[in-house]
Amino acid sequence: MSETAMELIDVKKRIGKKEIIKGLSFTINKGEVFGLIGPNGAGKTTTIRMMVGLMQLSEGDVTILGKSIKSDYIEAVREVGAIVENPEMYPFMTGIQNLNHYARMIPEVSKQRIQEVISLVGLEKAAKEKVGRYSLGMRQRLGIAQALLHNPSVLILDEPTNGLDPAGIREIRMYIRRLAVEKNVAVIISSHLLSEIELICDRIGVIKNGELVAIQQVNEKTDIEKLKQVQMEVTPMNEAMELLQTHHGITAMETDGKLHFQSEKEKIPAMIRTLVEYNISIYQLEIAKSSLEDKFFNLIGENTIE
Repeated sequence: MSETAMELIDVKKRIGKKEIIKGLSFTINKGEVFGLIGPNGAGKTTTIRMMVGLMQLSEGDVTILGKSIKSDYIEAVREVGAIVENPEMYPFMTGIQNLNHYARMIPEVSKQRIQEVISLVGLEKAAKEKVGRYSLGMRQRLGIAQALLHNPSVLILDEPTNGLDPAGIREIRMYIRRLAVEKNVAVIISSHLLSEIELICDRIGVIKNGELVAIQQVNEKTDIEKLKQVQMEVTPMNEAMELLQTHHGITAMETDGKLHFQSEKEKIPAMIRTLVEYNISIYQLEIAKSSLEDKFFNLIGENTIE
């Protein structure tokens, strides 16, 4: 059974008379990467700020390894490392000098621990270079190293791939997965890049208008997703359409010289057999995979992203 790293218990936030976070409750486990997604203004950043005690809760509680940020704040946040967008570093200092500087503020961070985090994020070669020469991806990795100095159980990253090129995004993805798998760290990511969330996360929580719309495994199939988008290149086209309608109740549309229709995956082989029996030539068949973007829009509605 997975061990809970962080739990949100009926978390609410009011500003004036307006309730902007409306009773969020969910858990994040050790060793998992949890994605927090939602439209602009949904409440992601507010939620993250409350998770680490940077913003006061109006109601509810957040516990980190069972310690409440309301009643035991210092002990609770000791278990957390966090980066919000681009980490701030001293450009005139080297990577290792920056880490040594931050380590002085944290009790019991050894030289060995500094070397460990440098190795963990793959900055061994760059650690002695001045940070002013670092690429944005290298700065993000150094930021993650800084957040990991005190060996936290929970790492919170708000838009960790913001402004990165594809190579930098891939680098950060690799190190985040490594942290979760090898170090059993619970990683919480807020991001607008749904394709990246899909590649990196185990579960996602979708927030809309301050409410939790859904929590789901990234690879979990919903009833809607069991219907696959099928595309076939066949001849003769009209006869194939009639056969699919008559024998399988499928209404296919012709677009760009191909048939397009929806079907459950298990029913597709029988359709192919029917077409072959009636001498229909099949040149190509493609089944589209439903993306996290499709799930996201199904959950929040097509027109809600600003």
